[in-house]
Amino acid sequence: MGREHVSQKDIANWAVNTINLPSDKAKEYRAQAGRLRDKLTNYLNEHPDFVLKRMLISGSLAKGTALKSISDIDVGCYIKADDAPSSIEELLNYLAEKLRKAFPNFSPDQVVPQTYSVQVSFKGTSLDVDIVPILYYDDPDWYGDLVSQNDGSFLKTNIPFHIEFIKARKSKNNTHFAQIIRLAKYWAKNMKIENPDFKFKSFMIELIFAKLADNGQDFSDYPEALQSFFTYLATTGVRDQISFNDYYAYGSIGTFSEPVQIIDPVNAENNAAKLYTNAQADLIEDAAIDAGDAIDAALAATTKENTVYYWKKVFGPSFHI
Repeated sequence: MGREHVSQKDIANWAVNTINLPSDKAKEYRAQAGRLRDKLTNYLNEHPDFVLKRMLISGSLAKGTALKSISDIDVGCYIKADDAPSSIEELLNYLAEKLRKAFPNFSPDQVVPQTYSVQVSFKGTSLDVDIVPILYYDDPDWYGDLVSQNDGSFLKTNIPFHIEFIKARKSKNNTHFAQIIRLAKYWAKNMKIENPDFKFKSFMIELIFAKLADNGQDFSDYPEALQSFFTYLATTGVRDQISFNDYYAYGSIGTFSEPVQIIDPVNAENNAAKLYTNAQADLIEDAAIDAGDAIDAALAATTKENTVYYWKKVFGPSFHI
């Protein structure tokens, strides 16, 4: 049947060649951000009272779930809160000024404030670094108030804990946990191309897979693992609350009124899906039903042509073997 024409190995190989960020590129990008971190560390050793306290790579690159199409590197920069301005615009200009002081070899046009971050451009490389300010109150676990990229509000976060959270699930599922997340993120990316109204944050996808992992889902069979993801979305309508107790007790989770509730694993009061409406949840549910039906058809197909046809309905025209 369909597995004879498109096997688990075929999907894995296609993912490596088409959607995964190559390991050499990931290493290069991490090194690029690491150079910033190391320069700041050296500067701090010479200027211990400097208001910038730490830089940490965050986002999909840090978690190992980045796609080949990654467009920038996310870095959180901890700023001593007592010395920081209160308004976002002033804070970003302040951060840019301090970065230029810490990295005097950069020209002014290489350190530019954006809407909610400061962009640092490395001459001769393919990616920019988006540095997001985090107000730091000397918390020993490195909690701080992040400037949200959604609306500029301040949001309690913890980059080391976010990375540890994903790492713990990866360690229990070999390479499959990160790979199945990449496949689902690529599906969502393709859906956004097909329908501009479709939205599905990568962070939300990661947390749904984390909950499936905690519930014992096996990710070693990619068609079945994807089907478990789409089945969850279809049967819950993305309306069941998702939460974790790695860094806080379930009883400390806040009360939320939003239709979609995916709670930040490091902040019990933050609903990572708070901006999602019922209409947007319905789009995710409908897309998941279609994707699940396509996988069923692909697995039941009797010819290679039909099998590939149905997998293209999941991953778009780029899918090939």
